[in-house]
Amino acid sequence: MAKPPLPTATPRRKPKPSIETIGNRKLSPATLMMGFGFDPMLSEGALKPPIFLTSTFAFENAEAGKRHFEGITGKRPGGADGLVYSRFNGPNQEILEDRLAVWDEAEDALVFSSGMSAIATLFLAHVGAGDVIVHSGPLYAATETMIARILARFGITYLDFPAEASREEMDAILAAAKEQAAAQGGRVAMVYLESPANPTNALVDVEAMRAAVDAAFDADARPAIAIDNTFLGPLWSRPLRHGADVVLYSLTKYAGGHSDLVAGGVLGAKRWLDPVRAMRNTIGTICDPNTAWMLLRSLETLELRMSRAGENAAKVCDFLRSHPKVDGLGYLGFLPEGPQKDIFDRHCTGAGSTFSLFISGGEAEAFRFLDALRIAKLAVSLGGTETLASAPAAMTHLSVPDDRKAAMGITPNLVRISIGIEDPDDLIADFAQALDAV
Repeated sequence: MAKPPLPTATPRRKPKPSIETIGNRKLSPATLMMGFGFDPMLSEGALKPPIFLTSTFAFENAEAGKRHFEGITGKRPGGADGLVYSRFNGPNQEILEDRLAVWDEAEDALVFSSGMSAIATLFLAHVGAGDVIVHSGPLYAATETMIARILARFGITYLDFPAEASREEMDAILAAAKEQAAAQGGRVAMVYLESPANPTNALVDVEAMRAAVDAAFDADARPAIAIDNTFLGPLWSRPLRHGADVVLYSLTKYAGGHSDLVAGGVLGAKRWLDPVRAMRNTIGTICDPNTAWMLLRSLETLELRMSRAGENAAKVCDFLRSHPKVDGLGYLGFLPEGPQKDIFDRHCTGAGSTFSLFISGGEAEAFRFLDALRIAKLAVSLGGTETLASAPAAMTHLSVPDDRKAAMGITPNLVRISIGIEDPDDLIADFAQALDAV
């Protein structure tokens, strides 16, 4: 009996052609989030992408299967040009990757099961025994643990520098890293940045680091510059424009934005992402289709949510900075003239909605403030629709040695605040009564 023909409405992921312009006008990311990468007519007319809950995909023919596996296994660069198996790719994940790349104007994007799985997969793809990682500080505590404790088991070392470092300090740390790598029989494999730093909001001069790397290494031997852009991206900062090669996100935060999923992303040039894709295919750190679908939903309102949260943060911080029980405020909108303000002016289009608040006193006073909050929730994430507050020294950065926390400015009285989209006057009232309890 002859095989029935394949259905004409097969679940394909890309509109052909993609609509990116109207006349001479290039469409904005906010507009493209409503449909880029998906054609309803190729999925039974569904306005939104269905959730493709399948572990594997049928090939059109045996030759197509061979061609796809040539891409998966690296015999042909660029990955599979069709759907293969859900550890490698899937329609929801690929549509999501297309849309994420739009925001950062990236050549390619990959999505992962968490921010840390994205970071770990990047390191595993690019770093080997004897290599040196140069990184800014502070970093998210789990990232520091990954570098200092886990990668160290495999003969990988690191050198770090403060986020506020000058160009001269960057030159010096790269020179020291080259000497260390040579002594270990390795190379300087990656420069890893986090800007703004978690939780201090210190900015790294990405342009200066790119100039330092270009001066220290031949073009064909230089390490990738990777940056965690979770605090400001993708709306308020686009590090690829300033010299970064790879941008990382905890998509759990602003991209997801509703505190109901966990995911991560890596974006950049195919040169750097192809090895990461191959590593992801091997160890299976891709995000699941349901999470990808939820992120597609969230990207449609990303600009609205982040803009409202940023406006709220400016109003709340304006109240907090003159309060007698506040010793300091790590908010990018109030930077004094100087190197950090210069970086902000060159790199950022907004101050964000996550900041550090220094309560007068120590841990006891910070805890009283946190326990008295009524609208803001005591939780350790950020970038959601709700306002969150936490004590990094006692929570997210508890595992960081005390001397390093002190050196990085992560003090017991530091409270990290992530402002949501509530009424700003209600938030001010909540912070006022909580400060009264200190």
